[in-house]
Amino acid sequence: MHIEITGVILAGGRSTRMKGKDKGLVQLGDKALYQHVLARLTPQVGNVIISANRNQRHYRESGLPVVGDLTADFSGPLAGILAGLHYASTEWVVSAPCDVPDFPHDLVEQLWLHKGTALAAYASDGKHIHPTLALLHTSLIDNLTDYLNRGERKLMLFMEAIGAQQVVFNNQQQAFCNLNTPEDCQQWLQKKGMVDG
Repeated sequence: MHIEITGVILAGGRSTRMKGKDKGLVQLGDKALYQHVLARLTPQVGNVIISANRNQRHYRESGLPVVGDLTADFSGPLAGILAGLHYASTEWVVSAPCDVPDFPHDLVEQLWLHKGTALAAYASDGKHIHPTLALLHTSLIDNLTDYLNRGERKLMLFMEAIGAQQVVFNNQQQAFCNLNTPEDCQQWLQKKGMVDG
C-alpha cells in the first residue's frame, strides 16, 4: 500500500454506451461496478475519492469523498483527474476508471517503481495504452488546467506533452478490459461464474 498516494475513481462520464445508465452504478453481481474498482484500488493506496458528476448522493453512500468536475461541459477523464488532483491531500494521485474492474493488483506499485523522474506514468498492456490508469503529481494542476482551458480534451496528448512514462504490464491484456455495454457486463459475470453462461 502506498499511503502517500490518493486513488481517484473516475465515474464522471456520460455512459452513452450503457443506455444512459450511470456506468459506475450499474449492478454487477452483488455490487455496483464502481465498488469492484474500489475493492481493487483500496489496498493499493492511502485513501480514495470518487470523481462523479451525476448521482453523487449514491456515490457518497460509500462513505468516500465525491468530487465533481470543475468545468460543466463533461470534459472527459482529464477533468475528473484534475478534480482529484485539486482535492487530494497527497502529492501523488492515481486514477482508475470505474469500468475496469480487473486492473492489476500491483498497478500502483508498478507505476510508482517505473515512473523514473517523470511527474506522471500510465499503464500499457504491451499492445494498447490505458492512460486513464495513471499516476500523476499534483504539481501538474496548472499544466492540466491550461490544457483544458484551451479546449483540449485528449488524454494521451496531455501525457505526451508532460513527458509521462509508459509502464508496460506484459501478458495482462484481460486485466485492462473495460465494461462499456450491458453485454460486456454480462460476459464479465459469466467469466467470473456469477451467472450461467
